[in-house]
Amino acid sequence: MTTSTCPPPEGGSSVGRTAALIGVAALSSLFLAACGGDSNSPAPSPPPPPPAAITQVPASAAATDASLEAFAFNLPETENTEPLSLDLVPTFPTSETEDPIATP
Repeated sequence: MTTSTCPPPEGGSSVGRTAALIGVAALSSLFLAACGGDSNSPAPSPPPPPPAAITQVPASAAATDASLEAFAFNLPETENTEPLSLDLVPTFPTSETEDPIATP
């Protein structure tokens, strides 16, 4: 217990000051216990790593027009997207009803 060497304020007693010091000490220990956490609790697990960047179009995505469209629309939007490689795609789907797009 802490005893104060200061005289009590005029008209006051040292009992009130001691009770206040005990209350402050109890509150501060509760605060420190709440902030410090329980030492018996397990450490939080680290966050999962970010998903690997998609760099190639898979061959299964180029099987049909619909699968290629679904693949393209489901790619995550990022600020630094790189062009996709077509190394795994043997041929792209063709349409029997539409004319091919002219390339320069």
